[in-house]
Amino acid sequence: MVTTNLFHYRKHSWPTEEYINRATLQLFDFDSAAPPEHAWRRKLNSHANLLKEFSVTFREAIKMVRLGIRLWSYVREEASHGRKAPIDPFTRESCKPSASHGVPLGGMGSGSISRGFRGEFKQWQIVPGSCEPSPIMANQFSIFVSRDGGNKSYASVLAPGQQEGIGKAGDPGISSWDWNLSGQHSTYHALFPRAWTIYDGEPDPDLKISCRQISPFIPHNYRESSLPAAVFVYTLVNTGKERAKVSLLFTWANSIGGVSHLSGDHINEPFVGEDGVSGVLLHHKTAKGNPPVTFAIGACETQNVNVTVLPCFGLSEGSYATAKDMWAQMVKEGQFNRENFNCGPSMPSSVGETLCAAVSASTWVEPHGKCTVAFSLAWSSPKVKFKKGSSYNRRYTKFYGTSERAAQKLVHDALTNYKNWEEEIEKWQNPILRDERLPEWYKFTLFNELYFLVAGGTVWIDSTLPERMANGRRQKLTHEEGPDASVIEAQVGADGENIERTTVDSVSAHSSANSSDESDESSHEENASQGVQDKREPNHSLHPLAVPDPFIDSDNVGRFLYLEGVEYIMWCTYDVHFYASFALLELFPKIELSIQREFAKAVLCEDGRKVKFLAEGNVGIRKVRGAIPHDLGTHDPWNEMNAYNIHDTSKWKDLNPKFVLQVYRDFAATGDMGFGVDVWPAVRTAMEYMEQFDRDDDGLIENDGFPDQTYDTWTVHGVSAYCGGLWLAALQAAAAMALQLGDKYFAELCKSKFVKAKVAYESKLWNGSYFNYDSGSSSNSKSIQADQLAGQWYTASSGLPPLFDDLKIKSSLQKVYDFNVMRVKGGKIGAVNGMHPNGKVDETCMQSREVWTGVTYGVAATMILAGMEDKAFATAEGIFTAGWSEEGYGYWFQTPEGWTMDGHYRSLVYMRPLSIWGMQWALSLPKAILDAPKVNIMERLMLSPSARFSQNESGVRRIATKAKCFGNSVFNCSC
Repeated sequence: MVTTNLFHYRKHSWPTEEYINRATLQLFDFDSAAPPEHAWRRKLNSHANLLKEFSVTFREAIKMVRLGIRLWSYVREEASHGRKAPIDPFTRESCKPSASHGVPLGGMGSGSISRGFRGEFKQWQIVPGSCEPSPIMANQFSIFVSRDGGNKSYASVLAPGQQEGIGKAGDPGISSWDWNLSGQHSTYHALFPRAWTIYDGEPDPDLKISCRQISPFIPHNYRESSLPAAVFVYTLVNTGKERAKVSLLFTWANSIGGVSHLSGDHINEPFVGEDGVSGVLLHHKTAKGNPPVTFAIGACETQNVNVTVLPCFGLSEGSYATAKDMWAQMVKEGQFNRENFNCGPSMPSSVGETLCAAVSASTWVEPHGKCTVAFSLAWSSPKVKFKKGSSYNRRYTKFYGTSERAAQKLVHDALTNYKNWEEEIEKWQNPILRDERLPEWYKFTLFNELYFLVAGGTVWIDSTLPERMANGRRQKLTHEEGPDASVIEAQVGADGENIERTTVDSVSAHSSANSSDESDESSHEENASQGVQDKREPNHSLHPLAVPDPFIDSDNVGRFLYLEGVEYIMWCTYDVHFYASFALLELFPKIELSIQREFAKAVLCEDGRKVKFLAEGNVGIRKVRGAIPHDLGTHDPWNEMNAYNIHDTSKWKDLNPKFVLQVYRDFAATGDMGFGVDVWPAVRTAMEYMEQFDRDDDGLIENDGFPDQTYDTWTVHGVSAYCGGLWLAALQAAAAMALQLGDKYFAELCKSKFVKAKVAYESKLWNGSYFNYDSGSSSNSKSIQADQLAGQWYTASSGLPPLFDDLKIKSSLQKVYDFNVMRVKGGKIGAVNGMHPNGKVDETCMQSREVWTGVTYGVAATMILAGMEDKAFATAEGIFTAGWSEEGYGYWFQTPEGWTMDGHYRSLVYMRPLSIWGMQWALSLPKAILDAPKVNIMERLMLSPSARFSQNESGVRRIATKAKCFGNSVFNCSC
């Protein structure tokens, strides 16, 4: 925890006054129109430079040539079935990535649209697993101003005219519009989930304009945060001496980008709704059999604001008015004909035709007067359909039903509720923003990195609440037989006997107390429909929805997926979730517990279908019982896990310990005993599975001479600092959880193994200054790994006693700071993964020489927990400087997995940087963790150090049998 004002080193200061005239700021000092004091900022005329992708060295290419050939073959095979491979390094997007991103739109899990800081709508992710990066330039806000006397008039798109193709002579499309904004006096301010664009006298020198973009990302609100909607609130201040008529225009193309952009059969339809909300519905028929999407654009008519629409216009000569005709009418009249509301649905668009719509909101602004105009965008795509056939209803349908016309209701509710959204957002953010102990850059980067929970391809589905499994009863999953397939749920007990799950009334009472009654979620449930699966051919995969499932959370928040990254298309990649999950646990803990239940269920299952692993070309089964899956799948998540097929991840050494550590952290932080009881059999099984990797019976697992962990190109030999440390921490966490749940025998087994393993770990890796990379004899065995204390990070984050003495922890972190951070670009790009003790970067492989953004944040969190706050923030500041600052590489709102020494990125829009919330977790540990007594785990040992998991009892004989144990420290419990 931060206890004093320790941060006396240089802070990034982004004072608003350096971007906006002070007098203009004062004019917007009402109705949240002024941008916040702490925000990420850019001028609209800033250059959006193209980003530079990494490349492998010649030596690396030689090593990976066989993998490359196999991967190329696999990518082509998937393409032949109309599917995209989860990892495809061979296909390049036609739209080259640039430093132009901004805050994305909408809540979580219903598809997302990003909006660049200059105003372009881009990065379309409506179809799960598909990202269309190119902006659709017809989607714009524009302004038309005329003043009494007719002496002055202005018309301009509210985006700088720097885009390619603008200004073509004679073009009936958007090139005919007035792109008069230079952006020199306009600025963008981002504090996710809101953004402000201030037009300080552009295009009218006497008109100050604030556009506030608001999305419903509201922590602990599981209803509003699922809504696919956003609001744009324009605040107009007239500083001139004449009354001004101002018309704001919102134009939108009937498109989601990509192949369906010009596929035809799209229909537009005007609507007049309640409370003055009017607009246009744009019904989009997607290509390739994907579910349809309906957009709604609307504005709120008030006593002072007049709303009109043009339901259809085109970008070329045809059956509709052209974009040029539409613009000319707005310049002349500032509005459309009100009879347009009565024209009904349009004829379907033709193939090759772009069908657009426009909403105009007009008002008079008196001299020195102020006025507010609000627009909203919503989209309704109620069904999620994955490539291999499974189909589900999105979370928001629980409240709005499954009709695509729900977009109209969403627009209405957004326009009438956005002020409540903002109140909740400010209540959440203000304590951090007002904390004077924290560097300014950290405050807004902390919130802005959350962009990934919207733009990271998230899918959030509705689900029904199954009955809890009866005590002691074995759960059966669908078993479908095939020539090479076997799908089972394995027994929990190591010796094949059933585990007895005995709970008492106090556990049920505790679970009930921890369940929140989401009363605000009931108003639309009569229109809701539960998640469904389409009929399909048997595919010999897991079917978690086929039977009542004890692992679906009792609060019924549905099921949640997020991608590893938009270039690595795998859902809920677990080795990366280890870093990112702090954000979900802090902000949406029910979702975090739901994901953990999914993986707990998967531990006990096996999928016997054959898979070819591309690194070595060998064949194995898709999912091994007892092993944590690498991910929840790609084209049929939940039912076909482990889309990752580079290595056989059943042999990875970090996944199972990471599962145990995350489960214990979540269990300790939430105090949810129902969760603990549900997942304990999986925790125990996961620990038992790992014993096969302790080949010399020293209690410590060994790596197998290939990249068998999250650093999947970085080979490890023998005992490793990373995986060995995770295993030590998992032993301690499993012992702690076992004692709280009444499984005392297993607790003592884990503690016995911990004592042996710790001795072996320190004797094989500790060199007096830090822990060696591994215990092998390779050229990099003594490398300084930035992530060497990942296990200690989780131990401290969960309130458990430290793994090592304070001297070793601080010495290791100091070494990482001195070498991996400060000896690389002066600490301005983060912590490089590997560094030789001679001060040279470890170039064993591409990953050893990279800076991983999320790992750097994790190292900083570990430093905070070790009382090294100043070095923690200096370390993390390198990620801000390189990724987010104006002098950096331009990775804002698309933070990559990592970058090289020269700033070339790998894998944009990546999950792991959410680990900055691990820093915030460390700064403000939950009371349950802070209050836990720190008693040494080696005390009260009862078993011989030679004990092995294979000698354990047949099952858990009693779980949580005494309520008095639930709140006590595991080390003081005397059940």
